[in-house]
Amino acid sequence: MQKVRTALIAGGSGLVGGHLLNLLLRSQRYSEVISIGRRELPLIHPNLEQRVVDFDNLKNFASTLVADDVFCCLGTTIKKAGSKDAFYKIDHTYVVQLAEITANKGAAQFIVVSAMGADAGSMIFYNKVKGEMEQHVQQQPFTAKHFFRPALLLGEREEQRTGEELASKIMKPLSGLMIGPLEKYKPIEAETVAKGMLYAASQDKPGVHIHPSDEIAELGAKL
Repeated sequence: MQKVRTALIAGGSGLVGGHLLNLLLRSQRYSEVISIGRRELPLIHPNLEQRVVDFDNLKNFASTLVADDVFCCLGTTIKKAGSKDAFYKIDHTYVVQLAEITANKGAAQFIVVSAMGADAGSMIFYNKVKGEMEQHVQQQPFTAKHFFRPALLLGEREEQRTGEELASKIMKPLSGLMIGPLEKYKPIEAETVAKGMLYAASQDKPGVHIHPSDEIAELGAKL
């Protein structure tokens, strides 16, 4: 008999997370999907368990954060967060704490959305934060750790991000010209990233896996 699995997702209200949550609920791999966030989502499904948490005190909720596979789609922008410190807390601290807690609770896999250019040694603050997050998550004893580094994300967001919308309008028409070494810079649909994350988890492949954007597109096409 196939093992009944539980998935946990953080960031299910976001661009990638929204697609991923729907995919998890439709997947035959999971009999239970736990969605954690600051508020409940307007979604009802027999396999869905919603848990409202305070990310600033996540350890207080540790007993409820038990799953086989953990999907983390937490992320913001410095502008939306309001400061570099606030951005660091969301994109690094919350993610690393979730990894620590779920690893200690026996989770096998941690699959997280990072960013193209993630590098702990980068002079660019955004890339540095993402790189440090990856470093610290790698220290956790998961059987498998997957870091997804998408290029510019395409899709309908709840909030307006003027800079990203402008970049999307410029880059999308150029996608067809981005071949070979440039392929990893092509804009990518958020739904494709979500599909890639679920496909990667379904392979149950141990180790540390870093997925650049062109590889994410290939993984997403397999689901």
